[in-house]
Amino acid sequence: MILTAFPVGFFAGLFGIGGGLITVPFLFFIFDTLNIDQTYIMHLAVGTSFAIIIPTSLVSVLTHKKHNSVDFNVLKTYGLFVICGVVLGTLIAAMAQTKSLVLFFSIIVYCLGAYLLNMKDKINKFKPNFNLLPRIIFGILSGLISATMGIGGAIMNVPILRYFGYPINKAIGSAASVGFVISIFGAIGFLISGSFLKANLPLSIGFINIPAFLIFIPITTFMARVGANTVHKISKSKVQTLFGIFLYIVGTVFIYRYLNL
Repeated sequence: MILTAFPVGFFAGLFGIGGGLITVPFLFFIFDTLNIDQTYIMHLAVGTSFAIIIPTSLVSVLTHKKHNSVDFNVLKTYGLFVICGVVLGTLIAAMAQTKSLVLFFSIIVYCLGAYLLNMKDKINKFKPNFNLLPRIIFGILSGLISATMGIGGAIMNVPILRYFGYPINKAIGSAASVGFVISIFGAIGFLISGSFLKANLPLSIGFINIPAFLIFIPITTFMARVGANTVHKISKSKVQTLFGIFLYIVGTVFIYRYLNL
């Protein structure tokens, strides 16, 4: 968990993500080795990831704000629909089986990896208005997918905000602010659903594992600040390609795990 927390926090700040794409798979395998109930192992990984994202994304947002890279109007015009998607996604995730969540996670990760590897800078040239209909559609989809995957949603929201005219740095900072809201509602949802289902998992409240939360937080919050400051000093094209490759690796590992569940 300690080793995992360093890249989680760094990428959280670097890309404005919550770090769930890294946290969820690592927590999944850690809980698996600890013989946690297989019925709820993915639920516990996702719920714990959301709890970890709350302070991590807050530090990321505050650091990006210092660089004037956060548009809080995004929360007012887009975040509301994301929250609706999170509530819906949390309900779906709580009722789904671990095997289903693993397959869903794998498919989405593959799609996001492919998008990042093929995403071109010329997308910045298109600047249509971010009007109500796309805000509703993309907001609900982003929240729904984020809730079922245990992520802050920036891996989707950054490309979306870029497409609708936001500069890359402001897209990253603004997506981090949306991720903060997603993590709060996601964590509450998994805490309540785990308690309602009486999962009774060791050292956990609902679907949130307390030791994992306490181990991750000090490291991820520190590294999120480092990552957020770094993003304003480097070119992101190579890092974006590497991150896309990383997503393919994560997806492949989870497909293998799915086939052996």
